[in-house]
Amino acid sequence: MRDAHGDQRPNGAIAGTGGPRPRRRRREQTRTALLTAAEHLWAERGIHGASLDDIAAAAGLTKGAVYSNFAGKADLLLALMERITSDRTGPDVCDELRAAGEDARRGTGEDSDRAGRSSLRHETDDRPRRLALLLVEFWLYGMRDYAAGWRIADWYADRRAQLASELAPGDGIAPADRATLTMALDFGLAFQHLLDPARVPADLYNTGKTLMQAPRSAPSA
Repeated sequence: MRDAHGDQRPNGAIAGTGGPRPRRRRREQTRTALLTAAEHLWAERGIHGASLDDIAAAAGLTKGAVYSNFAGKADLLLALMERITSDRTGPDVCDELRAAGEDARRGTGEDSDRAGRSSLRHETDDRPRRLALLLVEFWLYGMRDYAAGWRIADWYADRRAQLASELAPGDGIAPADRATLTMALDFGLAFQHLLDPARVPADLYNTGKTLMQAPRSAPSA
């Protein structure tokens, strides 16, 4: 028997008592299951390719569980976007690029086999690719839906502001503009690399970052 949140209630549990677990804990687990199912299905099929019924079924829940936790598809999408973009400890679509840039900067000599190890990583850890697909899906959805669009735009603005605070002006380019260009490099190169790691090596990130962030020296008199 399932409760109002779509959770399976043990036999003999009395409605309204919370059963063996607190109601808040059950609700959090239900939301987590739905968000995880949405992350996988929307990355695999696209936002318009997986319905709420599909997501509920993948989570082992009912469609009623979706509507008891989210107002609808857009609300579920925004909750997923917030979970992914606020997860500072989780993998990021640009992590591999930044790691390659650090290797090159330190001169570790590990760049020669970067493309091969990159391909192996994609076979064993698919989340960077999944997050890249979701970011594209979020962007497309935001371009067509105002409520989603301004939330996504705010997230980009926060990331730009954080990056700009770490940059110095140079070549007449303000830190905010330099941050915008750097983020364009981050995401644009990440998407190309994840699609074609052999011909768009991760260590190219270091070259691009240097061009975007390092001010040129003033010509000597």
